[in-house]
Amino acid sequence: MGRLTGKNAIITGAARGMGAAEARLFVAEGANVLLCDILDDEGSSQSDELGAAARYQHLDVTDEDQWLAALDTATKAFGTPDVLVNNAGVLQFAPLVSMPRLDFERVLAINLVGPFLGMRTVAPPMMEAGTGSIVNISSTGGLVGMSMIGAYTASKWGLRGLTKSAAIEFGHRGVRVNSIHPGGVDTPMANPGGGDVDPAQYAGQPIQRIGRPEEVARLALFLASDESSYSTGSEFVVDGGQTAGIDLSAMLPDGL
Repeated sequence: MGRLTGKNAIITGAARGMGAAEARLFVAEGANVLLCDILDDEGSSQSDELGAAARYQHLDVTDEDQWLAALDTATKAFGTPDVLVNNAGVLQFAPLVSMPRLDFERVLAINLVGPFLGMRTVAPPMMEAGTGSIVNISSTGGLVGMSMIGAYTASKWGLRGLTKSAAIEFGHRGVRVNSIHPGGVDTPMANPGGGDVDPAQYAGQPIQRIGRPEEVARLALFLASDESSYSTGSEFVVDGGQTAGIDLSAMLPDGL
């Protein structure tokens, strides 16, 4: 306990899923947290549950003015942010040849332009203070190609590269920037129905189940804390071994 004592964090997409899990864990570890989302009822409810160490702020991550308002709220409530978690994201399935341009651009706006605006807004006060950690939630789709989610994959590869550029630019001013690459995680985005996930979907990977939001949150906690003080510009993978490769034996008939 207390791994984030005295730190102030902003987390986007914090109304549910991984963002909510990160907010709960960060508060439990001593941080003050501004939860940001466009799902106001759910975000406010999460914030109320977390008590005095939490606030909620409506934030469309594609809106520059709303980013400035979020920074102002966080600073007035808690002080200069020490941690920014760019967690908000969307997923849309479509073949490339039939995906409307506006849909493609919307995915990039939320998943890539949003974190860019967040870093551009929050990094300057961090650098002025001489300390900070930015955690960008990418995906295994930012490490390998995936069909039917071309816009999502492009956005997550872009966020991976942006993370490295930001780490180089901010590092000499005391601000670290890293990316997390989850595999399948049981959230409303990956499991919109909310029911049990068929383990057969994960039979080919070393850990044969879907991930839990708390497992991603614990990695975000490590990167937000001083325990990761020599890590920047790096990818951290939490995917049950998905990107290690597929175990074909799990898919073969018995006896082979």
